Amino acid sequence: MGSSTRKIFEEAERLRQKSRYLQSLKLFESALKAYAASKNRSGMMECQLSIGDVLRMTGSFDLAEASYSDAISSARELRDQVTVADAKINIALSRRGQGDWKKALKMSGEALRFYRRIDDRQAIAFSLWAIAGTLRIKGDIPKALAAYREALELFRSLKSAASTGYCLCGLGGSSRIAGRFRDSMSYYTSANRIFSGIKDRFGQAYSYCGTGNAYRMMGDFRRAMENFRKASSIYHTIGDRVSYAYTVWSMGTTCKMLGRHKEARQYFRKAGGFFTKTKDPRGQIYCLLGMGEISLIEGRVAQAAKYINRAVLEARHYGFQVERCHAEMLHSCLSG
Repeated sequence: MGSSTRKIFEEAERLRQKSRYLQSLKLFESALKAYAASKNRSGMMECQLSIGDVLRMTGSFDLAEASYSDAISSARELRDQVTVADAKINIALSRRGQGDWKKALKMSGEALRFYRRIDDRQAIAFSLWAIAGTLRIKGDIPKALAAYREALELFRSLKSAASTGYCLCGLGGSSRIAGRFRDSMSYYTSANRIFSGIKDRFGQAYSYCGTGNAYRMMGDFRRAMENFRKASSIYHTIGDRVSYAYTVWSMGTTCKMLGRHKEARQYFRKAGGFFTKTKDPRGQIYCLLGMGEISLIEGRVAQAAKYINRAVLEARHYGFQVERCHAEMLHSCLSG
């Protein structure tokens, strides 16, 4: 029984590494059921962590947090402090996905302090990467860039190719927000080379989307859309609703910049639907701003005010500094 359950778990892990999330989830759940029947708490804990990872990657943040919390209960029963910290930082990532950057920073900071005490360099680097992404969502771009660079240096020293690629993507996104578009392009293209070499499909999609946004900001809309289509095709295939939603939003923004307002609205509505399902307030704000900008351009001031005023309130509520600046700038345009 134990040997066959382990084989199911290992096959689920193999599928997860290949970004075949939905198939892996079924196997993880099957393994969890078998481990629970045999009262194998260690096996249950491994499954609970992995199920949380798959659910988080596919945008089911609430369910992911519940699975990570189960893993913490199992780990405490086994007196496994490392797994408690691992689950905490993944809960932080789930909270971050729902806009709760304050809780995410607190939990990832706690995990980082624990990892520093036990001198786990891989976990320290992962924590720094998680914190950097949370700082980016908060809107503290200088600190986000610094944390990404620190994580990148550690991952490179550990010769961790995939993690290096994800740090480069983080630097690419933060550099774009900072207005360093050529740096952003360089980071994303470097990441794409890494992901293509190791055949990481999610990473490839992530870097294609980032490259598309760099092209968009540099005015090359044709190449931007080419990269977004590559990204969306992969995301759709692997079942990732979170990153797919941001890619759809990027396509809408590109159409908006080209004056193709009807198409842009369609993309924003589609992305907004995904953001609502994954409970991502930052993504919803982006769509509100996009719809508001189009209405403003077309002279539909009352309609623009409806979208923009809501975006201002939401950005203030969640404390998203970059989005708040954008929303308040548009709000000032409404009042002249």
